Amino acid sequence: MDFNFAPIFQASSNAIYISLALVAIFGVFQVVLLARKIAEKRMSAAATDRFREQVLEMVQKQDWEGIAGVCDTPAYWSRAVPQMILVAIANLNKSPAKLRQLLAGKFERDVLANLEYAASWINTIVKSAPMLGLLGTVSGMIQAFAKIADAQKAGGDPSALAGEISFALFTTALGLAVAIPLVIAGAFLHVRMGRLQDHVQEELDWFLDELDTVRENS
Repeated sequence: MDFNFAPIFQASSNAIYISLALVAIFGVFQVVLLARKIAEKRMSAAATDRFREQVLEMVQKQDWEGIAGVCDTPAYWSRAVPQMILVAIANLNKSPAKLRQLLAGKFERDVLANLEYAASWINTIVKSAPMLGLLGTVSGMIQAFAKIADAQKAGGDPSALAGEISFALFTTALGLAVAIPLVIAGAFLHVRMGRLQDHVQEELDWFLDELDTVRENS
């Protein structure tokens, strides 16, 4: 007795559509989440200038508590540069070389690692969406060949194959339609992550240079 696989493949067709929709929603969520995280960590040019002015005056006075107080205000709680400066203030007993090494490691672990984790989800979705589309293609072709076999036995209408072939092609296109925008968004966010890293490096170099100057003159 031949087993009828049609209900199974029909259920798999619906599952693939649902899976692609969920993958697309999750991918958009991760893109928005990563974009917000990057925006939270970086300061605007105007905010950076204001922060520099406040910190420079306090560095020259060696007012470390004042700097810590500025960095610990709500305006700078989530910003990467002020939080790294807080770490530097807490480790003034270390040599300049060790302090730079400490801040670099802290930034890698606490900021970049968190952003890379979110970016890895986007990369996973970019790879998964075309694979789901390919699974739909394979499922559709299996159903199409099954109908060909039934048509040869019963003399059915070959036009009935159109639904399965259309499903096979549509799921591939849908998988690519999900993946391609996420590839572009992921590349854009990686550029922003690189700019954030450059921004933090530039501001920390400035602060540590001013700190070294004060230490040498004291």
